[in-house]
Amino acid sequence: MSQSISSDEGAFNKAPDFSVVIPFFNEESNVGPVVRELRDVLENQSHSYEVVLVDDGSIDGTAKQLEQQVISWSAARILQLARNSGQAAALLAGMSSAKGKNIVLLDGDGQNDPRDIEKALPLLARYDMVMGHRVNRHDSFKRRLISHFGNSVRRLFTNDGVADAGCGLKVFRREVLEAFIPIRTLYSFMPALAKAAGFSIGEIPVNHRPRRSGTPKYNLRVFLWRPALDLLGVWWFSHRRCPRTRVKEMTYDE
Repeated sequence: MSQSISSDEGAFNKAPDFSVVIPFFNEESNVGPVVRELRDVLENQSHSYEVVLVDDGSIDGTAKQLEQQVISWSAARILQLARNSGQAAALLAGMSSAKGKNIVLLDGDGQNDPRDIEKALPLLARYDMVMGHRVNRHDSFKRRLISHFGNSVRRLFTNDGVADAGCGLKVFRREVLEAFIPIRTLYSFMPALAKAAGFSIGEIPVNHRPRRSGTPKYNLRVFLWRPALDLLGVWWFSHRRCPRTRVKEMTYDE
């Protein structure tokens, strides 16, 4: 009796070690600094990688700036959504397109520090997903207050054990993708959905910086009311989803 080998194994072995996915919406002035800094970090580490830059239907010069950044960087490519569909849709498009064995998510506003990627990736030897925790946040008092309230309520209902689900830096094994569902507030519930699917989660303190330029794209309604509504659905789904288990296809030698 022998175990069959998946037809996808060869492609997986040839895949880059990780993919970095970054969504952008009307971040014309931030694209250049964000991508250049990321490139400098990635080109000075030893793992193979690719970069997926997602333009979420921007109406400013974001698309042009992205093109200028990737024209001389073969490891990077651009996905462009036909219309503005929201951060969750942009992340889903990028993650679905990513070829890496592991996935790294960053925000496109420059507040995440790409140097934290090197701190998070090694922890995938212990956890399936590693979340960043913005211990010293550089946001307005109002945004920090709303975020603290939202995180407290989310933890109460989902018991995901994560202090800062809204942190843009998220690193996880490729198989964790199966845990996510296409909801508009996916970015708030990725760790909860991962835990409900049976994946382990770790959390590390990360550097958080003031926004370089531009304005935040998420108001009170996006930050609070939408997650509050979707929380009920995530709670129900987490308790009703099928348990995740290993599956092995068996073959029998004659």
